[in-house]
Amino acid sequence: MDFQPLHYIFKGTGNASAKTLLLLHGTGGNEHDLVPLAKNFGDDINILSLRGNVSENGMPRFFKRLGMGVFDEKDLEFRTNEMVHSLNEIAEKEGFDSTKIIALGYSNGANIAGATLILHPDFLAGAILYRPMQPFRNIQNVKNEKNTPVFFSSGKNDPTVNAGDTNKYLEILKTNNLNVTFYEMNTGHNLTQEDVDLSVEWFKTNF
Repeated sequence: MDFQPLHYIFKGTGNASAKTLLLLHGTGGNEHDLVPLAKNFGDDINILSLRGNVSENGMPRFFKRLGMGVFDEKDLEFRTNEMVHSLNEIAEKEGFDSTKIIALGYSNGANIAGATLILHPDFLAGAILYRPMQPFRNIQNVKNEKNTPVFFSSGKNDPTVNAGDTNKYLEILKTNNLNVTFYEMNTGHNLTQEDVDLSVEWFKTNF
């Protein structure tokens, strides 16, 4: 595979057994965007923030899309595998435990995190998905062996994500043995402080 490395920021604790919070930005963001948010989760975790390798009209993304809400699923599969490959390499280079990665993704970042849960069901120790969409139209049953905890928040008035599609995606995740905690926010596609507060509470409960 012609995998390319991903640009990243790593802020380590110096503790080889520490958990690592993996930050995955939304469309047009970069590896710096979510770093300020990470401080809410405590100072005893590593912070690893990636920049997507795809550019859409100059805007970084983690994978290509064919139109608004229509994903290039072949590219999504490739980029997900590329990201997992890169994470294993970065873990070796930076000296952290690759079995203790909790993804935190917003929008496009949440979607590649979701794709990772499907394609590599036991890779992530957990995932925080802000405003996600179902990554693949057809998802085969891929039983998760670890009952991985997942935080999932949607916006009640989100114009980019259909509520019916969200419910379908939730059921698919649960069917695949993921331990999903779901919240519907009284907002749109934007990220709110309530999202952050609830996900921090979820994080402290699960990790």
